[in-house]
Amino acid sequence: MTSLRSTAHDAGERIRSAGLRVTDSRRAVLDAVRERPHASADELFTLVARTVPNTSLQSVYNALGDFVEAGLVRRIEPAGRPGLFELRVDDNHHHLVCAECGAVEDVDCTVGAAPCLTPSDAHGYAVSVAEVTFWGVCPACAAASR
Repeated sequence: MTSLRSTAHDAGERIRSAGLRVTDSRRAVLDAVRERPHASADELFTLVARTVPNTSLQSVYNALGDFVEAGLVRRIEPAGRPGLFELRVDDNHHHLVCAECGAVEDVDCTVGAAPCLTPSDAHGYAVSVAEVTFWGVCPACAAASR
């Protein structure tokens, strides 16, 4: 699992080690993803604009695309939601999503019988990753509806 701890210096090192050019904007985007996992590009832009006010929304989208391609950031796409970004990569974890408020929580690998992780017919594919999204109602929304 990739460490979630990141400082401004560490962000620059991570970007550089991925073969990408280090800029203030990219550093700020990576720090924003660390600060707010499971945020959309628009939400991350709001955080980035606080520290790098001349950054455009397009720059945030470009940085996120570069980071996903380089394996620094993972994009998840819960149905009906914009893409969300996080630093946890390469560990095949899953997600819980609240169907009411949209809150997202990480779930480590599923336990017990997991037929959804082994396709009944792989059609010749060499399966390497399964993405599982559990939908439900978070405790705050459940309490509010009582």
